[in-house]
Amino acid sequence: MMNKAEIEKFLEKINLRVDKTLNNWLPPKNTEPGILHNAMRYSVFGDGKRIRPGLIYSVGSAFNIPYEKLDSVAAAIELIHVYSLIHDDLPAMDNDDLRRGKPTCHKAFGEANAILAGDALQALAFNKLCASAEAKKNGGLCTQWVKMLGDAAGSQGMAGGQVLDLAAVGKNISKNDVEKIHRLKTGSLIHAGIMMATLLDDANLSRKENDEISQFALDIGLAFQIKDDILDVEGSSADLGKLKGSDAARGHPTYVTVFGIEVAKDILEKLLEKALQHIDFLEESGEQLRNLSKYIVRRAY
Repeated sequence: MMNKAEIEKFLEKINLRVDKTLNNWLPPKNTEPGILHNAMRYSVFGDGKRIRPGLIYSVGSAFNIPYEKLDSVAAAIELIHVYSLIHDDLPAMDNDDLRRGKPTCHKAFGEANAILAGDALQALAFNKLCASAEAKKNGGLCTQWVKMLGDAAGSQGMAGGQVLDLAAVGKNISKNDVEKIHRLKTGSLIHAGIMMATLLDDANLSRKENDEISQFALDIGLAFQIKDDILDVEGSSADLGKLKGSDAARGHPTYVTVFGIEVAKDILEKLLEKALQHIDFLEESGEQLRNLSKYIVRRAY
């Protein structure tokens, strides 16, 4: 079993790998329009943990998929994630001044440039995904990837979850409603990344295995956001890279505000257990995926 230090070492390795792909994808710094390209790079190369790519590469390890075949999926997911963070931080949304321990994109480059940087990162993700070696080998793969990623980022996924989240600010909402918001706003992109990896021919999943991995992805995506809710209360601003308690201060619904922190922790542990049961069939090959899942639930930031 991998311990915390080994998982963090793995994530550091993944960070370097994804950063290399992203550096090759992004226009060079200061190339025209310089302020836009600099804003894109500023946001992409922050102090993120790259948990989403980590899950993608861990799924690859479980199914013996070479990492080089997963680079484009991991980088595309990260670009969509960063674009969503830039837009979430905007004054019209969460109005945050800090992200990953430094001024948010709109604070550093202005609101209009931040909006456009997010737009450009989203477009770049789809462009480079279909220009990848794997997509060129299999034209149908590009179509599948684009649909899956588009669904996850769109009105029935991440963007829709954000709308529901904003509409619920300051209101008492049901347990089902907060789960729906979390599954859409955060879980949908995590689910997409994992399932996009399994579309590669190397995976060769049966229908039952595909269903199990999909359920795992749904559960670990929700667990990731519940843990964030807990950290927003128990973590430190220095570790989180943003102001502690900011979600509660703005009246956003979280598992902590709806259920209370102790119940939220209990739900989180049970969700982890459920997620891990879905990948029992992987046996030894799923060890890294299991360990990363436990790390996600027990991380300190």
